[in-house]
Amino acid sequence: MKSEEAKRLKQLEEENRRLKHLVAEKELDIQMLKHLQQGNW
Repeated sequence: MKSEEAKRLKQLEEENRRLKHLVAEKELDIQMLKHLQQGNW
């Protein structure tokens, strides 16, 4: 693997990690809002 490819792979892996984290946060937000909407607070 060329060094440029390895660098790009590392960048994509980092972006993927960041996006997965954002999705997880949004899922928690959705669950919280559903919980509040049901009046279970």
